[in-house]
Amino acid sequence: MPSAGAGLHGTVPPGERLRVLLVEDDEGDAFLVGELLAETNSMIDLLVATSLSEARQRVMGVDCVLLDLGLPDAQGLDGLRRVLEMASGAAVCVLTGRSDEHLGIVAVAEGAQDYLVKGQVDGVLLTRALRYAVERKRADENARRLREVELRQAESARLERGLLPQPLMTTDEVSVHTFYRPGRHAALIGGDFYDVVQTRPDRIDLIVGDVCGHGVDEAALGVELRVAWRALVLAGVPDDEVLPALEQVLMSERRLQEIFATVATTRLDLASARATVRLAGHPPPLLLSGGTVAPVPAKGGLLLGVRPRRPVAFDLEFDTADWSLLLYTDGLIEGRVDGGDERLDVPGLTGLLAEPANRAVPLAELPAWLVGRAEQINGGPLADDVAMLLVSRGTGR
Repeated sequence: MPSAGAGLHGTVPPGERLRVLLVEDDEGDAFLVGELLAETNSMIDLLVATSLSEARQRVMGVDCVLLDLGLPDAQGLDGLRRVLEMASGAAVCVLTGRSDEHLGIVAVAEGAQDYLVKGQVDGVLLTRALRYAVERKRADENARRLREVELRQAESARLERGLLPQPLMTTDEVSVHTFYRPGRHAALIGGDFYDVVQTRPDRIDLIVGDVCGHGVDEAALGVELRVAWRALVLAGVPDDEVLPALEQVLMSERRLQEIFATVATTRLDLASARATVRLAGHPPPLLLSGGTVAPVPAKGGLLLGVRPRRPVAFDLEFDTADWSLLLYTDGLIEGRVDGGDERLDVPGLTGLLAEPANRAVPLAELPAWLVGRAEQINGGPLADDVAMLLVSRGTGR
């Protein structure tokens, strides 16, 4: 069997060693190919098969197939198509005669990397053509993989954007401003979640929650909890039963028993200027009213998924017609203060909202402004997901 790579002549620079399968039934042509490769420093190991059936047995692990288009068990492009199918990872270079050079052009259009005309090839050209064919195949494969990755990323981005909720609200008595930023790099959604649902002309329900962790599984679980909460509220489930039902969803859908979630819910009764707040291990909402800022003194409650227990409801009365209620996740308050060990926490966030400078910030921009100030104090970006709901009535302060 001919082999190549031992010759000292030729001008092709040596590269990695390649395995090339020549599919050729003419012994003279096969011998000539081996001799041409031997004339150059080709670093090519040549294997020979005299038919497609034999090639099928020897194609494993080869870098390139050099295919004669006239074989006893396949003629013309039919042989090429069968080789492309059996050797999908290898480059293919076809051999044609002078009278059917047009087949080489068609073969490239069918998927071959190159074609050569018998009798018009020397060792240098043959070696170069085989190496270029391999490189083109690799470039094509890399481009295909990159395109697949880009398509998957685009599909994931569309999916994640679709999972961020649109407030289900028709009233204009209050305004709702949302903010969402995942801590996971290049993600659009994390384990934090929020939602707004209006069930009556004067009743609006809000939720902000946080599933522990930052990965895709936590993001998916957060979406499940949000959708489950919306379904429970729209179905008219009694208030005290909503969070226990949500906890059942969490415990049945979580992948690890250690996974838990924190939640803050608020039901606004616009007609009576009241709100009912329930906390399950979540930081309290902040009330902006009459020029002051204060945490809602609701009981913290237990985390969802640790030990089932109904959160205690806290009734909040609005003393004025101008107020805002800020619900947020702990990613906003876990940043450091001036590079030390102290966290911003609820008192620090309350202080930020009480700063005179924020009164010049429009309500729609206030959540983003808070994140910017928290990052400024932290000395860099916040590490955790951040979700916020700012619901306002009147002037909002």
